Parts: sequence; C-alpha cells; structure tokens
Amino acid sequence: MSNYNETKQELLQYIMARTPLVIVNTSERERVERMLRELARERQLDILYYTDAKQVRNLNNATLSYDTQGDPLEYFLKTFKNQRGCTIALGDVRKISEDNVYSRDLLNILYMAKENSGVFILITSDAVWTRLLSFGMIATLDLPGHKERKKQIEEFIHSFKWQYNINWEQEDIYLAATILRGFSEIQIDNILSSEIIRNQGLNKQHISELSDQKQKLYSRTTSVQYIKVTKTHVISGMNHLKSWLEEKRKVFFMQEEILEQYDLTPPKGILLVGVPGCGKSLSAKLIAQEWKLPLFRLDVGAIFDKWVGESEKKMREALQYIENVSPCILWIDEIEKVLATSDTGNETGRRILGDFLFWIQEAKSKVFMVATANDVKALPYELYRKGRFSEIFFAGLPDEEERKEVILYYMYRSMRVRPDDKELEILIELTDQYSYSDIENAIKDVAQKRLIHKKDEVSLEELKEAIQSIIPISRTNPELVRHIYQWGRERAINVTQH
Repeated sequence: MSNYNETKQELLQYIMARTPLVIVNTSERERVERMLRELARERQLDILYYTDAKQVRNLNNATLSYDTQGDPLEYFLKTFKNQRGCTIALGDVRKISEDNVYSRDLLNILYMAKENSGVFILITSDAVWTRLLSFGMIATLDLPGHKERKKQIEEFIHSFKWQYNINWEQEDIYLAATILRGFSEIQIDNILSSEIIRNQGLNKQHISELSDQKQKLYSRTTSVQYIKVTKTHVISGMNHLKSWLEEKRKVFFMQEEILEQYDLTPPKGILLVGVPGCGKSLSAKLIAQEWKLPLFRLDVGAIFDKWVGESEKKMREALQYIENVSPCILWIDEIEKVLATSDTGNETGRRILGDFLFWIQEAKSKVFMVATANDVKALPYELYRKGRFSEIFFAGLPDEEERKEVILYYMYRSMRVRPDDKELEILIELTDQYSYSDIENAIKDVAQKRLIHKKDEVSLEELKEAIQSIIPISRTNPELVRHIYQWGRERAINVTQH
C-alpha cells in the first residue's frame, strides 16, 4: 500500500510547524520532488530545491533558479541566515550516517535554520547521524502502491500505443501492476520499456515475462532456485483443490488497500501431504502457470552450514530474496526432510525452523507457498498447526474416474490414440492402487518403444505388460501408504473432496 498522500500531508505539517530538519526516507528522489512541487503550487509555498545537475530552483516558480557557485552548503547557510522562514530541500545528499566534515557542516546549517524558523528537507535512503536527527523528524515514503503502479502502466501504454501493438485490457494491466509490486517508478518504466522493445509490443503472454525481468534485478542466493515453467502442465483429478485455488487466486490479487480495509491478508499457501507420485510437486508448477507468477524453489538443505551462525544468515538472505521477488509462488519439496528438527536436539535446526515459522506467520509480502510432504511422521507439529498455511490438503491414489482421466490424457498426449471403451475399462481396472506417475510412466514407456520401432498401432497387450512391469508403492510400502491415508483423514482436506 502506498503512503504517498499521507507522506505529502505529513511533510506539509512539518513545513507549517517550521520543523528545522525533515528527513524523507526514500530512494525515489523524483517522487519527493513531485510531492514538493505539488505542495509549493497548491499552498503557494516558496520551496528552494537543490540538485547537483540543476542547482537551486524555486518549485513554486519555474523561472527562478540560483547558482550556488560550487558550494551548496555555504549557499544554504547564507540563505537561512538572510531569509527568515525559508524552506530548502536537498536532493543530492552525501554520506550523513556518521560524524564527518559534511555532516558537521549540515549541523551548522540546522542551527541557523532553527534560529530563523527555516526548514531543511533532506531526501535520502541512508542512515542519519544521531546529532542531525535530534533536530527534526523522519517521514518514510513507501514504494508505489497498486493504484500508482496501475496508473503508471496506463500512462505508459497511452504514450506508446501509437508506435506498438499493445493488447492489454484492464485485467491484464491489473495483473501487471500486481507483479511489479516492490519496484520504484524508474524500475517499472525500465522493465516495461525493455519488454515493449524486445517483443515489439505487449500481448497477454508477455505479462508472465515481467516476472523474468523482475528476478534479474536482485542478487541471487544459492538456496533459492528460479524454476521456469516452459510448458503447459495438466493435473488430473484434484478438483476440490483446483476450485479452492481459483477462489484464493481472487483474494491473492486483490489490492492491498481493500484487504487492509477488512483486516484480511493474502492467502499464505498450502501444505500438500500425500502418497508419492500423486501430483504434489506438479501442483506448484500448475499454480505458477495458472496465476502467471514466477516459481521459486527453496532448497532448505542448502541453507545448513557447518559454521556457527551461517545457517541462520543464509535463511534470512533466502527469505529476504523471496520477499524482494514477490508476488511469487514458493515451492518447498519434501519439506519434512529438512525441517523435521523439533525433537532431534539439533539446535541449529531448531533456530532455522523457528525463523522459518515466524516468517510464515508474520510475512506481509504476497508469497504463496506450496510445501509438499511424503513422510508425515517427520513433520513437526508447529509446521502444520492452523495459521501457518491457508489450508492443508491430502492427495491419495487416484480413484477410478481419475485413472480414466489420466489414461486418456497421456495416451493422447504421447501417442495420439484413444482406447475404445472396453480397452479403457480394462486399463482402469488394471491400474487400481497405482499412482499418477506410475500410470504416466507405463504409457510413456510404450510410446517410446512405438517411436523407436516406428509402429503405428498400439496393442492392449503392450499396455498391460508395461503396467504390470511397474510395482506401485501401494505394494512396495503399504505401511507408509496406510499411515499417510490415516494422517490425511484426520488432519487434512482431500484434494478431490469425496
């Protein structure tokens, strides 16, 4: 949520109260300059604004400018000394986080400003020396909010629609504004300009490419991998999960202002527990594909380090990177393998788990997490209690209808054939207690042989042989499957909601 108007009002109050020093904490000097210009014209205030490039300008009268003759600090000191009630804003601020010659010169200027009811406005994102801070107040300007980003995109389209083919409707602009959350106005212009030049226009498919540009602007961390979703993913079954995700998608993309108005937060994500090979990991790619968001995989195992304190540092860096690239989908595969530390006596593991759980609970950024788990016995209770995730789902072995769906899908996808009703009935019965991946691998094994031997026909016997050659997990590890089902019935919602 942007606080542009609130900061503008706060800045006006400080000017009217003749506060000697006002620090505007931001890296976006241009937005503060626009804010000061608006205040100068709306309230008829003479605000002198200095930058190295343009020297001193009166923001209330564009024709008035002054030359500092190479020493702006000396100019400020004389101005405050000779003009009572003067307001000066400094756009190019040097290092003022410590006691040095520059900060001491500013200190002298502040004494003079205070004496003559002057206001000195410093625009900087750096820390400020405590002696300087004692003279005034700090106003923090957040990055552009959703409405500002949407307006900026609309103005960008209006400027370039005569030169390029732009096919973005209001829904597309809204989605682009959501994806570009966390960027300054300059960065947003740079990303849009890069995309429109590279593609010679902007179409619907280019919206997801904004995410690719976004993740390039931040330094990478080894524990977070960007997963590029390059093909269309389809998951058979899981109808209840799909409908739940469609509802949550609408909430996830709502404006921050609307959610805050009703004391709501974007959905945090799902913990997806189930039998191996039943589409849990593929779900993360499907969500990223459907929501048109970048997908990142958090490798928690890569965070652990032998040196004291390094693991915690790596976790903080990883979470900071994820917040920087949000909104995004965060995928944590087999989360139980790296976070099952509650009862192990591993102090480092416990601290990592604590940091991670705190982040899940308190993070305000739009990150939708998809955590998958197979060995539910290893999951610490703190992870799956209510509030950590928006919902906990259970994915079991496919039923008859779901097996029918996956058989038809992969036989057409990999072999461009469709079995007749009798053959389909036999295959459905034969794959009872098989996982989705078991069925997929059996069909693709036949498809590979068909390509190698250049065969046009596919026999039922070949399919039966391929299926029977696979020993499903329901027979190799029935105890695990039974325990997963029991856990899922007690603690989770079935993805098919039977």
